Amino acid sequence: MIHTSRRELIASFLGLAVADLACRKNPVAPPIPGEFADIQLVETGHLLRAGPPPLAKEAERTVDVLIVGGGVAGLSAAWRLAGAGVTDVLVCELDGVEGGTARSGKNAVSAYPWGAHYLPAPLTTHGPVPRLLRELGVLTGTDAGGAPQYAEQTLIHEPEERIFYRGAWYEGLYLRVGASAEDLAQLARFEKQMQGFASARDGRGRKAFAVPVASGSDDAEWTQLDKLSMANWLERERFDSPRLKWLVEYACLDDFGSSAAGTSAWAGIWYFCARQTGEEKNDGYLSWPEGNGKLAAQLARSVPAGRWRPRSLVHTVERSGDGWVAHGLDATKAPFRIDARQVVLACPRHVAARVVKEWRDAAPSFVKEFEASPWVVANLTLSARPTGRGFPLAWDNVFYESKSIGYVVATHQSPRADVHGPTVLTWYCPLAADDVKAERTKLLGTTISEWEQVIVADMSAAHRDIRTLATRLEVMRWGHAMVKPRPGFVWGGARQAAQESLHGSLHFAHTDLGGLALFEEANHFGVVAAERALVGLGKTVETWL
Repeated sequence: MIHTSRRELIASFLGLAVADLACRKNPVAPPIPGEFADIQLVETGHLLRAGPPPLAKEAERTVDVLIVGGGVAGLSAAWRLAGAGVTDVLVCELDGVEGGTARSGKNAVSAYPWGAHYLPAPLTTHGPVPRLLRELGVLTGTDAGGAPQYAEQTLIHEPEERIFYRGAWYEGLYLRVGASAEDLAQLARFEKQMQGFASARDGRGRKAFAVPVASGSDDAEWTQLDKLSMANWLERERFDSPRLKWLVEYACLDDFGSSAAGTSAWAGIWYFCARQTGEEKNDGYLSWPEGNGKLAAQLARSVPAGRWRPRSLVHTVERSGDGWVAHGLDATKAPFRIDARQVVLACPRHVAARVVKEWRDAAPSFVKEFEASPWVVANLTLSARPTGRGFPLAWDNVFYESKSIGYVVATHQSPRADVHGPTVLTWYCPLAADDVKAERTKLLGTTISEWEQVIVADMSAAHRDIRTLATRLEVMRWGHAMVKPRPGFVWGGARQAAQESLHGSLHFAHTDLGGLALFEEANHFGVVAAERALVGLGKTVETWL
């Protein structure tokens, strides 16, 4: 990627306000030691674009269930199969570690997330996610009303959130300082409408907006909102307060990697109301230093010994008799073959279209309807906590005038962390423009030194000492990080068609099937796929859903 100036580089990712401030107040300084953390993942994954690779003639093993993909969906399938006593399983994963976009890393200072960094506390004790949280000792019981209770140390410690605006930090994510009476009136009216959506139930008693999406209503009264963008809905409802519009824009970027104009109104409303009943909200967020890597690691414990195969690219899955043959390349690029009675393909639709052999020449029409946003995530290790003006360092720290969504403090949830000592800041930036191919090209064409300039520019506005404290920078580029719930996508039919199994024995599992890139969706579809595989194996299934 070629930029004519440092200002142009920073502006292209963060906007002119950040670029002007950075170039005016922060001269170029010596580089921070750093590297990309994704080189092997990017290079190996792109082999799917190449010509036909060599094939192994003989199967190295035959298994009851092959799981392709070791992200949350694939691991959830393995977890469900283990719960049914099925051990003849093999999990093939392109990466060297489990978790997909929920993976984590660790250094001498702290563990840290490489993607998803929290799980909203479920409102119920029913379903697979609460089951997993009980296994972890996180869901500890229920109160007198039957609502779930969570281990205190896993809920976000105070202070939770703050926002940086014109030189100072303020508490919370809504900018109340300087808000007019009209701003606050619109916020109150918006919150009341969201409460109404949260209270809504259909004729079968289902919530209008629920977690996971499949447990909610599919009545047209609400799904018709999918045809509008969230920006259009705000305009229709006469919400024009810049501060409220900023909050909604932030929400869409944070959960979906897309702008309010590029997000379905159904999805935007879902964000604000699905995790409350209308009478009460959930207990907040559950998090760990490594983020959702904690949950991925717990799921991975269910994979039988010797049945986890990392750094393995499965490039072809084809029908063979009553089962399936999977061809792949191992870490040395040597071919391997696995035969399986049932397959769980836990990967995005654009990957499935390349892997399923019968889809290569004529992919189903729904495949092109799936679109994913690219993201960059960086972990910046500091020798001490950064200074700043105003409200103190929080878990989630957001910049009002930047296109990034700020950073979380990995050590915030560590029980033994020195509040003044070394820390790791995890910085997030969605590339949310409509042309996702151009955004992906920009993502991969930016050098590590250029990413450093962008990240330091963003941080320096709030922390003038950030560069002097920084000891290491690692950058992860997610080219297809989050499915985009564009207007018309969630309830347009493509997502529903993509959930169907192929020939009754190839089952699909991925967060994109839910239309929202969330842990609960990946977990749900992993369990669904596993239970279909159990039926295919002739097992009696008592559903976990």
